[in-house]
Amino acid sequence: MEHRVTTMQGIGLAVLICGFACSASAAAAPGPEIQIEDVERFYEIYTATAGRPTVEQLQRDYLDRGTDGLHTLAKLRNVTAQSIADNVAKRPEIYANAKGCLDVLPRVRQRLEVSLRELVRLYPQARTPPVTIVVGRGKPVGIGYPATGLQIGLEALCAVDWFTPNLEDRFVHVIAHEYAHVQQVAAAEQEHLTVLQRSLLEGAAEFAAELTSGKTAYSHFEPLTQGREKQIETAFVADQDKTDLSAWLDNSTLQQPGDLGYWVGYRIVKAYYQHHPDPSQAFRDILEMSDAKAFLARSGWYPGIELPTSPKR
Repeated sequence: MEHRVTTMQGIGLAVLICGFACSASAAAAPGPEIQIEDVERFYEIYTATAGRPTVEQLQRDYLDRGTDGLHTLAKLRNVTAQSIADNVAKRPEIYANAKGCLDVLPRVRQRLEVSLRELVRLYPQARTPPVTIVVGRGKPVGIGYPATGLQIGLEALCAVDWFTPNLEDRFVHVIAHEYAHVQQVAAAEQEHLTVLQRSLLEGAAEFAAELTSGKTAYSHFEPLTQGREKQIETAFVADQDKTDLSAWLDNSTLQQPGDLGYWVGYRIVKAYYQHHPDPSQAFRDILEMSDAKAFLARSGWYPGIELPTSPKR
């Protein structure tokens, strides 16, 4: 669904920043730290230029002055002043819409507190770094790595037509997915992954999001897969060793869902969890997975397998 264009209302951004960043830094404050100073700085520029910031302004006043989280996203996902300016010109509505999405953050933070407590309960050594929310070039929605923490692209998250219409749910489940990636040592090794390796990394994050936040982040697969489970997964088996991921991953757009590798990987991970006699050990195995082939062999999964709706705990 396309969100309607909202005007640049005064939503108390400075107050929100204090509410998140300041309270999260206090010793007794619960919940994750959510950093939104990059968003504040972007919209200062955006508003001052009537929604038409120049490449020079974006570089000097936004990227150069950005947080470590923004610099990480820029480096890992080719977010440049030019790419942002080009996308603002191409899709102005997603930048107009995105600022209003911040209204849900107080409730998001409350729910993430519960989700992260569950993550730490299930995986006591879990790392829970701050969430940095930034504005980028229309993608990615989010990234998470063990060494660099977790970043969410506000304009991308708010613009994806096929995500749940509930913005609060979007934030909660996507951030829970990315927190799982932060735990995965194998997630740092992104070069030349096979279809199976990358699908299992994403499937593990989806499964962890379901266990900790109540739902997977990418919950659009039922209409794409219903009645075709065996057909799709048989094709996946044939492609599992390929390093060309384009048929299975990174093929969604803001308007069109895809990424069936997430769905197959989730089902393999869920099968592993359901077949393991010790749920605690199974969850550790899922997050610490290093040998995709061995994990698949132990999972009990096969194309078209029927799995219970809710995982055991």
